Amino acid sequence: MPSLRTLLRTLVAATLLFSATARAELNIEIVGGGANRHAIAVAAFKDEAAAGNDLTPVIRNDLNLSGAFRLIDPSAVANAPFEPADIRYPLWRAAGAQSLAIGKVEKAGSQLKISFRLMDAAQQKQLTAGEFTVTPDRTRQVAHTIADMIYEAITGQKGFFNTRLLYVLKSGGSYALQVSDVDGGRAQTILRSREPIISPSWSPDGRRIAYVSFESHKPVVWVQDLATSQRRAVGNFKGSNSAPSWSPDGSRLALVLTTSGSSQIYVMSANGGPARRLMYSGGIDTEPTWSPDGSQIYFVSDRSGNPQIYRVPASGGDAQRVTWEGGYNVSPKVSPDGKTLSFIRREAGNFRVMIKDLATNDTRALSDGGYNERPSFAPNGRMVLYASDIGGRSVLYAATPDGGSKIKLAVVNGNVQDPAWGPFNP
Repeated sequence: MPSLRTLLRTLVAATLLFSATARAELNIEIVGGGANRHAIAVAAFKDEAAAGNDLTPVIRNDLNLSGAFRLIDPSAVANAPFEPADIRYPLWRAAGAQSLAIGKVEKAGSQLKISFRLMDAAQQKQLTAGEFTVTPDRTRQVAHTIADMIYEAITGQKGFFNTRLLYVLKSGGSYALQVSDVDGGRAQTILRSREPIISPSWSPDGRRIAYVSFESHKPVVWVQDLATSQRRAVGNFKGSNSAPSWSPDGSRLALVLTTSGSSQIYVMSANGGPARRLMYSGGIDTEPTWSPDGSQIYFVSDRSGNPQIYRVPASGGDAQRVTWEGGYNVSPKVSPDGKTLSFIRREAGNFRVMIKDLATNDTRALSDGGYNERPSFAPNGRMVLYASDIGGRSVLYAATPDGGSKIKLAVVNGNVQDPAWGPFNP
């Protein structure tokens, strides 16, 4: 079997095959499931032209992305209502809508007042509502907030549309680390380099990111403040520094160092300083990730002869093997509730996203064939984000952990690698 060092070289080489322009836009396409989606219509808000194209189109895209909704075309009913008294409920029910979102935009000096209501089409009652007075440049954020409120009113779960994505784009010989809205909007370049940037990771409060940059011609772990853009090389030890992962309280990083010769897992302050070796192994240990309660660190090791996933107390100690099926399991990530593990398994030459119930050990595949990488849970645990290389083109997918729904977020203007779903906004 190949060594884990060979595995890592293969993964990095495959990652660097992705190419991209500096700007990515996402088209959302439903590619699986849909039988249990909630049917909703989002009518055009009154005078929403004042908000540009960043209101109802964004709300609809968000709801589509979640995999929980089936969008009813509002043009199926003429004369979209703006107030509850204007709603002709029988027509909306006939069009298939279980609920209906309506709203309006009013000018308030240099600001906009945006109000909306979500109505139950069968019971003819209000489910939730909101009113926001903002500057025009914040209408997209309001749209995400409205989508969050709709999502929570229907599903009972906190919405994730105001969260962000972190990823790397490659254009020619240039690499760009970018942060965007969950739908790809408002993309900002955090770092641009002629050398590779890999393994970006969010701090739990969403204010900082850690990543690996090769700008000094060797892998170094950096931590960067998103508000100030200030950054610090916190992992710049002898040899290779890689795979940073934040502790749930944001105070520490687990990372992989080769100061002892082989790849081993260390823990250090997120502000820098000395690194403490977590355990001693004759194999290659890599890809650490913390359990949500901070008590365990999951990682990949070839100590059994091939890459498998293990966990070890965050204070150190004996490691326990987690994956037993398959000869090649890598890239672990634990769900926010600590009950589920996502990872990549190689099967018949394909790299598939797998979901494992940590209590029952039941495991299912989320992705199809081809090359898939870096599964990452939404902060509410209801979706799994991952990147796929299909026919030489990188595409993002978001799937529900039960496999019931899968959404393709096709990157129109380029390819994306190493995606990471951010936490709820502070």
